[in-house]
Amino acid sequence: MKFTKLECYNPGMPRKNNGILNQPLKKNPSRNAELLRIHIGLFEFTARFEEHLAPQTCALFRSLLPFKKKIIQARWSGDAGWIPLGEFNHRAKQENLTSHPAPGEILLYAFGLSEPEILLPYGACTFSSKVGQLAGNHFLTIIDGQERLAPFGRTILWEGAQDVTFHIR
Repeated sequence: MKFTKLECYNPGMPRKNNGILNQPLKKNPSRNAELLRIHIGLFEFTARFEEHLAPQTCALFRSLLPFKKKIIQARWSGDAGWIPLGEFNHRAKQENLTSHPAPGEILLYAFGLSEPEILLPYGACTFSSKVGQLAGNHFLTIIDGQERLAPFGRTILWEGAQDVTFHIR
């Protein structure tokens, strides 16, 4: 069955499936979620909390806002920015784990095998440390500014540490 542009690009509309009209698609629970603004040096991004996939991690991070640190090129994970959290006194429950985040899928790791950290991938990435492959909680996704991820990556790679700030939009 072929779809018109309206059917393809308007997922809230009922769709026909073999001539049978389906119910309207359910809204994405994160569509109306609270948005976060991320400033890294001269770059600005908007991110969405993945509340339905990592509710406890989102609540933990929300309690830290506004959040200000430095971001540097990740040492072991490939094309990603790394925010070491140092003496981070919070433990995160493992939820929505991944070792292979897509560009813009932000991870929090605070489980104890390696040091607590936030990973912001801007390209191909396998989340790792000197003790081996890790899995972090995917709790934020960049929804605006993805075209700026690669230039951000070049900046931290060639110019070094940048100030990073996360705050509610």
